[in-house]
Amino acid sequence: MRTRIMPMRLGLGGLGMAILYLLMAASPAAAADAASAAVAPMTPIGVWATAGGGSHVKIEDCGGKLCGTIIWLKEPLNKEGKDKVDSENPDTSLRTRKLAGLPLLRGFTQDQSDSKVWTGGEIYNPNDGKTYSCKLTVQDPRTLRVRGYVGLSILGKTQIWTRAE
Repeated sequence: MRTRIMPMRLGLGGLGMAILYLLMAASPAAAADAASAAVAPMTPIGVWATAGGGSHVKIEDCGGKLCGTIIWLKEPLNKEGKDKVDSENPDTSLRTRKLAGLPLLRGFTQDQSDSKVWTGGEIYNPNDGKTYSCKLTVQDPRTLRVRGYVGLSILGKTQIWTRAE
């Protein structure tokens, strides 16, 4: 004879059973997300969607320091149907460079006191043609805080990028 546990004997009413059912049904997905987060690296190396999702930047090791390149644009063409270029660059000889493939980040080294922080680097902003000091902070395996600044980090702007791979 099999023993059967009735929901009411466990003190679970209709709402409790519904919640229990949802938790049980969601557990494979939750487990997959947890497993994915557990193996996702706490490093900025990888492909990141920039704030607003307009581009993807690939960050990689470049001779012991991290660098990053634009590898994808949501809107790669300008109003004339031609590739978007680095038109705001102060060096006129570089204004015809395509934005896709453009070096964006360079020179980052891991902070000795905080393994989730990379400092000493620069970020180029093709919207204004300027290069800023920059700090990268891995908030979690899927979130990168990118802080560009002039002089002091407190005088800057932070963007949140999300892992795209």
